[in-house]
Amino acid sequence: MQRRQLILALTACATLPLPVRAQTYPGRAVHIVNPFAAGGALDQLARLLAQHLNVALDQPVVVENRTGASGNIGTAYVAKSAADGYTLVMGSSATHGINPSLFGARLPFDPVRDFAPVAVAVVQKNVLVVHEGLPAHTVQELIEQARAQPGKLSFGSAGAGTSQHLSGELFKAQAKVNLLHVPYKGSAQAMQDLLGGQVSMLFVDIPTALPHIRAGRLRALGLTAAQASPALPEVRPLAQLGLPDFDLKAWYGVLAPAGTPAPVLARLNTVIVDSLRDPKVREHLLGIGMEPMTLDLDQSAQYIATELQRWADVVRLSGAAL
Repeated sequence: MQRRQLILALTACATLPLPVRAQTYPGRAVHIVNPFAAGGALDQLARLLAQHLNVALDQPVVVENRTGASGNIGTAYVAKSAADGYTLVMGSSATHGINPSLFGARLPFDPVRDFAPVAVAVVQKNVLVVHEGLPAHTVQELIEQARAQPGKLSFGSAGAGTSQHLSGELFKAQAKVNLLHVPYKGSAQAMQDLLGGQVSMLFVDIPTALPHIRAGRLRALGLTAAQASPALPEVRPLAQLGLPDFDLKAWYGVLAPAGTPAPVLARLNTVIVDSLRDPKVREHLLGIGMEPMTLDLDQSAQYIATELQRWADVVRLSGAAL
């Protein structure tokens, strides 16, 4: 009887569903969407992180450029992607700082509700550079030339709504000059036109400008942040060159769709922070003008929330509009 009861019990247990086996992440390729064009600072960072994630996660990590609408197209694509950790976006002070204020109700995603911050990776200072053929050799000479030729000088940017665009608008407001804004689909395209003389100046990320400054093809007049940059120690901040309230710097980081499981977010944050702590990675980033951050999940979320408000104030002060 006891034997019969044991057999029945074992048979009953066999019909119960087995515990679901914990899924290991990642089990396939991870895609990082860069919502801006290839060749710019954000693209350089995305590909650097992808190399380290590839090794740490033991899976292919692919960078995909989905450009357009000041970064909104690629960012909206990720917002609507599955919340499983396999589709991430390179967020920035453009997509998760400036665009919400510039685009308002036209923004195709909510920067807070639709995303889970993974890691704010770096802060990035822009540099004001001019074509070597431009007569101005100082910020004050540039301002004088702009005042003498209102609307004739132009500044390019990586797109409307980027920190480069806002740097130019704030420069116009504080220097009281009239400049023409020429938006591009990325820093690399804007740089090509500056080198070709199609635009007069750029407020551009240091990684994009640095090779041309060192080669003597461009003249660096000032930094947009109030602090010096290790990559360009000889270039002074605009705040020290007659524009005392000028202090703008961008940030770049990684975000996932809202609802991504907490263990996946934690794993990604740990891997990214570990890569940014690597001495060789830090040296490389600092050498091209990016300053690494090592923020955890909560710190990254708080940083982005603070930046949303800060850039809203900059948009208002600059008078920028689309």
